[in-house]
Amino acid sequence: MMTLDDVKKIAIVGGGSMGHGCAMVFAAAGYPVGMYSRRLETLEKGVEAMRNDLTFLAERGLGRVEDVDKTMALVSTTQDLAEAAADADFVLECVAEDMALKQDTFQKLDQMCRPNAILATNTSVMSPTEIASKSEKRDRIIGTHWWNPPFLIPLVEVVQTEETPAWVIDVTMELHRAIGKHPVHCKKDVPGFIANRLQHALWREALSIVEHGIADAATVDESLKFGPGLRLPVLAPCENADMVGLDLTLSIHTYVLKYLEDSHEPSPLLKEKVAKGELGFKTGGVGYQTWTPDEQKALRSRLLTYLTKAVREMKEAEAK
Repeated sequence: MMTLDDVKKIAIVGGGSMGHGCAMVFAAAGYPVGMYSRRLETLEKGVEAMRNDLTFLAERGLGRVEDVDKTMALVSTTQDLAEAAADADFVLECVAEDMALKQDTFQKLDQMCRPNAILATNTSVMSPTEIASKSEKRDRIIGTHWWNPPFLIPLVEVVQTEETPAWVIDVTMELHRAIGKHPVHCKKDVPGFIANRLQHALWREALSIVEHGIADAATVDESLKFGPGLRLPVLAPCENADMVGLDLTLSIHTYVLKYLEDSHEPSPLLKEKVAKGELGFKTGGVGYQTWTPDEQKALRSRLLTYLTKAVREMKEAEAK
């Protein structure tokens, strides 16, 4: 067993966008971080991206420019997994979403890490219980699903496995609070955890509306952005139900739920587009809508601007 005070060193396994983003957040909170990747190029790009992201945040009131070098000094990189894991108290795996790869990674970490080190997987949908199944000391393995971009989205879903003891959950929750994240406890290891189940239930209905000709894709997105999406940050579904009354909620659901999409398979239109190579931004901007390079760049910019503003306002409100 350990407590939060025992966590002195962090290891990040994987140096891609999620890996280096998570490493940056831990380092910005004052933790020494060892970041591992098989490829030197990935590590070099990750270090460069961290510096750029720290500067980006500082220029927008989230941090200080003079602290960038100090934060970067806390991050070391290695192509040796054993070196990264050797003295780590908390290890966060950020490798590709491949079950065999994750299981193999945790088998190795289980042997390399100190006995009481907590080993976390950053999977977005895969079962932490299944990921841990081939390791010996499975009780110290837990899910911690960070959201992208990891240096801006506060949410981290802490997902217990079938064998996770209370102390591992407690330390993991406390650690993420200590670095400024907003951890939530997912009590059952189910596919998609909490937020992705909510998100993809919404996506399923959105894509169904397009598929059935009820509205085009732009109108679906517009309806959400200018309607319920505006109030979601302060009025989420369960709060909304309590506000309007559970009797009204029951009445609405009794009428409308039977008309909503309930397919257990992906949208036929989605499968058709993928088969045709219409993948969105990654294939010239052709997906549900058609995007020029300037439009793609503008959307990414709007997202970062919005998230930065939202996080800054959140931190200012917490400070009052």
